Amino acid sequence: MKSEPYKFSIDDFSTLPNQTVAWDGIRNYQSRNFMRNQMTIGDQVFFYHSCCKNPGIVGIATVSQSAYPDATQFDPQNRHFDPKATIHNPRWFNVEITLVNKTRLIPIKELRQYSELVKMRVLQTGNRLSITPVDPAEWQFIMNLL
Repeated sequence: MKSEPYKFSIDDFSTLPNQTVAWDGIRNYQSRNFMRNQMTIGDQVFFYHSCCKNPGIVGIATVSQSAYPDATQFDPQNRHFDPKATIHNPRWFNVEITLVNKTRLIPIKELRQYSELVKMRVLQTGNRLSITPVDPAEWQFIMNLL
């Protein structure tokens, strides 16, 4: 799960009550589908800083609440408001994640040098998705780097 640190950093995450956040505001159908259809309570995720001087993995979190309608889609004052969404037919969903721990920064440049990660979606040229699945072998390889 990627976040720009100037908007929401690993340090911001660590100061939240219960170190838990609703991952709201996702407005890409593929990312929404990953959250809604594939993420379940207990799944672990890498927390990744993007669009910054040193992008890369900076922490691990766990899914603590499965997908439910994203409330921001219904709020006309919110920048994520969607006039086509209704309570009975929501278009956007979020999960809640809880911080497990901060990690050392594993920069994208380092991740790209390992042949074991060559197919990792977040490392693909042109990838702009804020949420992408991680293959179990990729997960274990990265955990061994920590």
